Amino acid sequence: MKTLKKQWLEVVGTYHHVFTFLLMGPFSSLLVLSLFFTPLWLFSVLYLAWLFLDWDTPNQGGRRAAWVRNWTFWKHVKDYFPIKLVKTVELPPDRNYVFGAHPHGIMSYGTFYNFSTEATGFSQQFPGLRTSVCILAGLFRLPIYRDYLMSFGLCSVNHQSLDFILSQPQLGQATVILIGGAQESLYAIPGEHRLILQNRKGFVRLALRHGASLVPVYSFGENDVYRCKTFATGSWQHWCQTIFKNVMGFAPCIFWGRSLFWADSWGLLPFPVPITTVVGRPIQVPQCLHPTEEEVDHYHMLYMKALEQLFEEHKESCGVPASTHLIIT
Repeated sequence: MKTLKKQWLEVVGTYHHVFTFLLMGPFSSLLVLSLFFTPLWLFSVLYLAWLFLDWDTPNQGGRRAAWVRNWTFWKHVKDYFPIKLVKTVELPPDRNYVFGAHPHGIMSYGTFYNFSTEATGFSQQFPGLRTSVCILAGLFRLPIYRDYLMSFGLCSVNHQSLDFILSQPQLGQATVILIGGAQESLYAIPGEHRLILQNRKGFVRLALRHGASLVPVYSFGENDVYRCKTFATGSWQHWCQTIFKNVMGFAPCIFWGRSLFWADSWGLLPFPVPITTVVGRPIQVPQCLHPTEEEVDHYHMLYMKALEQLFEEHKESCGVPASTHLIIT
């Protein structure tokens, strides 16, 4: 039985995640801009000078801070849902990996807390591996917020950044890519498991170029922590969401959770639904600097089959009905 103090620590920690996800980027940008019109204008000038010099850091492995990743604060958020990490096989640190994380969900709680913090003890379960969760490059253009994101080991999800990480002399690098991206967040419907993967093959080319093993990862419960308003494909609302996503890089979702005080009232606090992230078996990939389309298609098919097998093997133990299957589009 959780004490009242423990419950409040979990709620405060979870709200912290929500508001930093939604508001910290715009707020920090406005803060730097507004300081120009105050006696503290020099702070903005110095920070922007630093930003200019530090611009490429998100594409060069980032700047992680172990003390941030190890904050006890994150364990309270983990306990709120709770979030669990399941290891199926050993992943030796004598090679590199490309983790394909599914599904994206609304705020990717499972991916973030399992691979960007030590809340679930990733480094104890997989000693020697160094995870780098790769996210939208545009987020690293937001002042202050970019430094906060990099402290967790987050990096840009572009060719330069991914190639840099997997080219490091120290093996055991594991890039974590949310394959479905922002588009998949539009399908974060409770009880459904729809992925955008059929035509997403860039991560396979990346693995082939570097000879990195492909590892399917699935977070059961990720789509259940919020309710989401979806629009039919072809509707004007869905068309607007797609256009916005193509221009801005992220998809605007209409979602809601529970309120702070009443579980049956609308709010931004996610529903406390268990999230279980299962790390699957690695698929060995040979190194090929210039892979052919046939090679890419072959390993892409192997990856999809491995992901479907992972889902089928673990779905019932994670509360998913036996009649439910993965839908890949």
